[in-house]
Amino acid sequence: MNIVFDLGMVLIEWDPRHLYRKVFDDPAKMEWFLTHVCHGEWNLEQDKGRSFDEAVAEATARHPDHAREIALYRDRWMEMVPGAIEGSVAILEELHGKGVALYAITNWNGDTFRATRQRFPFLEKFRDIVVSGDEKLLKPEPAIFELLARRNRLDLSNSLFIDDSLKNVKGAEAVGMKGHHFTSPESLRQALQKLNLL
Repeated sequence: MNIVFDLGMVLIEWDPRHLYRKVFDDPAKMEWFLTHVCHGEWNLEQDKGRSFDEAVAEATARHPDHAREIALYRDRWMEMVPGAIEGSVAILEELHGKGVALYAITNWNGDTFRATRQRFPFLEKFRDIVVSGDEKLLKPEPAIFELLARRNRLDLSNSLFIDDSLKNVKGAEAVGMKGHHFTSPESLRQALQKLNLL
């Protein structure tokens, strides 16, 4: 069976709060900023290929009083990525050691992904990584799963997709993949053991 991983919050921790806790002295103001200024839908446009320069300009036009904080989303982006989720990386290493075919699909801006990739050598274990920002496609759209299959000649019905987003897991299942909603490395390990993959 092919195993297809999501990356953010499955193998690599990512949260803008890691940066903005250093910027805002009031947690409520930080949450307001991340809900109304640099919010999830705004960030998703970068995952779909919009440049961070364009993103900063758009958000600054909406909230010029937060221009400095908005620019930090681009200029100090790497501080949002504190490190790997080690329990998941251990599973990845075990699967690779067993010769399992490993792939990844990630909603991630192409530029920041390439910068981040240099920090995590375990990403080289994947035979292919589909990056949404490069392909201008997003999970859970069927096209991004179909692109992985086409590019690698995969049978999606013989593939397991692992993601922390239930919506994305449902998207994978809709194109015929098996799905696992990631909540912890421990539950993932148990699921893979039941499938005799570990």
